[in-house]
Amino acid sequence: MTEAEIIEALLAFIDRDGASEAEFERMALDVFAYQFANNQPYRRFAIQRGRTTLTVRDWRDIPAVPITAFKDLTLSCSPPERAQRVFMTSGTTQGGVRGKSYHPTLAVWDRSMLVNFRARFMQGLDRIEMGILFPDEEAMPNSSLAHYLALAKQECGTADSEGFIGADGLDLARLTAALERAQASGRPYALLGASYSFVHLLDALAAQGRRFALPEGSRILDTGGFKGQSREMGADAFYDALSAALGVARSACINMYGMTELSTQFYDDGNATCPPVKSGPHWIRSRVVDPVSGRDLPEGSTGVLVHHDLAHFNCVSAILTEDAGLIVEGGFKLLGRVDGADSKGCSLAVAEFLKAARG
Repeated sequence: MTEAEIIEALLAFIDRDGASEAEFERMALDVFAYQFANNQPYRRFAIQRGRTTLTVRDWRDIPAVPITAFKDLTLSCSPPERAQRVFMTSGTTQGGVRGKSYHPTLAVWDRSMLVNFRARFMQGLDRIEMGILFPDEEAMPNSSLAHYLALAKQECGTADSEGFIGADGLDLARLTAALERAQASGRPYALLGASYSFVHLLDALAAQGRRFALPEGSRILDTGGFKGQSREMGADAFYDALSAALGVARSACINMYGMTELSTQFYDDGNATCPPVKSGPHWIRSRVVDPVSGRDLPEGSTGVLVHHDLAHFNCVSAILTEDAGLIVEGGFKLLGRVDGADSKGCSLAVAEFLKAARG
């Protein structure tokens, strides 16, 4: 398939109401064939693993690339200089080296984000007033999260939605004024941003002795963890504090799990209980594997998460993360970063990939 054909096929696939296992597999094999033909480092790795378009017949057999490889190699089916947008990781690991995902078009990324966001966060609402706790795209043009939040605000926010993070950090005065208006209006309000930004907000409100009771239907979306940008908080303490400070039930505090190396996000249905079950739409699947062999672990076993994201068509769709997880009914539970033997296994997987991909 050509680039135009794979884009057209993926847009149509995303717009479907759902997909059976067989339908997902057919699309996954088409995406793998496209990447095998056009992404040379990935092709070399796949061949070294004995995985080609002739031998791969099941989407689970598509070889997964270790996530840190994005920091060492250019993984792109189209010329990198032709990319409409390059999303880059934060550089909080590996001495500031930033992984890159190249997007020749944002059409698939945007469709993936919006279809999923409307279903999982908007939940039937057409628009909601939003407060954004993250820098905008002008400040962070290579941030997938900045683009995600800009798209959410543009397509699903009301005209009076605002961003509250600027060059000087959190604009607490403007934000508390917006929260006061929302509280008085009786209309649902949404706060979305990086998890660490919410910690800064919680600390600022506590210092002022302030609390809010946002109207019924209000909701919160946090993502990205703390990344050394704020103090660390355990999940229960974090969501208890959000609920107490803003008057939003923990069941309406939704965590989005995404990454620069994917074009699709995962959501939970609130954090009344932690860790919640996370799941994605019909164009992404997840597995739990042994990081060295890449083999699936028995159901109920804790291992390393692999995500197969068809929307990430230009790079590689199968990603070996460094996140521990457990497959459960309806999705998976995210159990934090890998450690011990799994951590060592991820390092070995990276070394194997780089050796094969570089030839």
